[in-house]
Amino acid sequence: MRPLYRFNGGVHPPQHKEESSGHPIVPAPLPARLVVPVHQHIGNPAKPLVQPGDRVLKGQLIAQAEGYVSAAVHAPTSGTVSTVAMHLVPHPSGLPDLCITVEADGEDRWIERQPIDYRELDASTLRNRLRDAGVVGLGGAVFPTFIKLNPGAQQRVPTLILNGAECEPWITCDDRLMRERAAQIVAGIAVMRFMLGSQEVLVGIEDNKPEAIAAMAEACAQSAFPIEVVAVPTLYPAGGAKQLIKVLTGKEAPSSGRSTDVGVACFNVATAYTVHRAVDHGEPVVSRVVTVTGNVREPRNFEALIGTPVSDLVAAAGGAREGTDRLVMGGPMMGFDLPSPEVPLVKACNCVIAASPALFKPAPAPMPCIRCGRCARACPVELQPQELYWFARAKNFGKAQEYALFDCIECGCCSYVCPSHIPLVQYYRFAKSEIWAREKEKKAADLARERHEFRQLRLEREKRERAEKLAQKTAAKAAPAPGEADAKKAAILAAVERAKAKKAAAAPRNVDNLPPEALEEIAKIEARRAQVRDMARRPVAEEKEP
Repeated sequence: MRPLYRFNGGVHPPQHKEESSGHPIVPAPLPARLVVPVHQHIGNPAKPLVQPGDRVLKGQLIAQAEGYVSAAVHAPTSGTVSTVAMHLVPHPSGLPDLCITVEADGEDRWIERQPIDYRELDASTLRNRLRDAGVVGLGGAVFPTFIKLNPGAQQRVPTLILNGAECEPWITCDDRLMRERAAQIVAGIAVMRFMLGSQEVLVGIEDNKPEAIAAMAEACAQSAFPIEVVAVPTLYPAGGAKQLIKVLTGKEAPSSGRSTDVGVACFNVATAYTVHRAVDHGEPVVSRVVTVTGNVREPRNFEALIGTPVSDLVAAAGGAREGTDRLVMGGPMMGFDLPSPEVPLVKACNCVIAASPALFKPAPAPMPCIRCGRCARACPVELQPQELYWFARAKNFGKAQEYALFDCIECGCCSYVCPSHIPLVQYYRFAKSEIWAREKEKKAADLARERHEFRQLRLEREKRERAEKLAQKTAAKAAPAPGEADAKKAAILAAVERAKAKKAAAAPRNVDNLPPEALEEIAKIEARRAQVRDMARRPVAEEKEP
């Protein structure tokens, strides 16, 4: 029997699992129009590859991964692309995002699918295959799976954990998936184990899911390698990755670090299933199992296409009963209200709850904090929620970070036990968003400063280079090259000789037969010329003497 460990805190909210867990997974109806966001994962949005009017097939790549932390997006059915534009998406902000809308042709025709033998591929090629198949974590974090399947410099991750805890109330999609498709999950585990080089494989499932535990145990017993299925105590949030790792291994992932730092990798069972479909069947992620429950007539789990309007899922569950006032994506502890029933299903959506005042009583007005300490005792990350609350409320974000704000997993345990009904998690989300916004502004300012400094350095360098070139040119003119001085001297002597020759050529001719008067006149002129030349050569001081 494997020893189990405890994490700090935790709560026992009402489960409400039986409403939907008793019904098998059924295919959701094919909608007439599917709206597919290009940003369904942590990291950079995918880059659209299609334009309005393009015909697409089911599984066709319509947006490719952009950058390292990204994942591809595919057409969920065959049809025609009608728009590539902004559309309302399921997000707490209620803001629109870029989406590709596909008008279904009703044929649901697949592309040609090409399974691969993962044992014949190198690790990098296999990871790229998963990135291009759009495989991301389906437990809620939607982190690109191919990145987590990179063991890094250590070349292997000793322990692989599959998370089947599904601790959040109302949600049963993983429960039904394990009951009905355990063998396919094990096939995906085999691919993950191969890529990580893991020696130990554990499947953690909360003990309130006996059917899922039995189904997974039977499938794991037929595996070619040992897989241990472990029943863990039902305690929210035991399904958190760090909490499940602590329960099963006793190891704690470092603050602001990854579980691989302690030799453990943790994946959701639904993620393992999509890995199997991508590798063994050549199918990208175009659908997922989603729980539709709450104030609906027929709560159940659907396998629905990505991009299906949430209103269509509610209608497939028999429609919402009277009194429904909102729709919640996710569970009641960590979920959020949808801005509209027409938002599309995305990879991160594991549950849609039709909420009503009868099921979820309106929260009383918040009262002042009485510092009772219940939130600290319930926190599974061992934080000081009351201190974080005061710092977030005072917008003292630096102090909030000192108290490990970003270690908060936003599980809602603190809000659940608060006797003053303070919405603590909302304050933490506000503080995180403000810090992220300021960090983004700081990075933009730093980038602008770097660009300005680089421009100044470039201008100074160009100015210096021009000055050096000018100095070299001036020096070249001032200093004659070897032999140049002799050439100049020879040129001067040649010029003197030419002047003498020219003077000689200009001397009077035919003076031999002149009369004596002319000769005498010429002699006088020459005498005067000689006198003038002699006076020009005589110093000025001699001219002033008497």
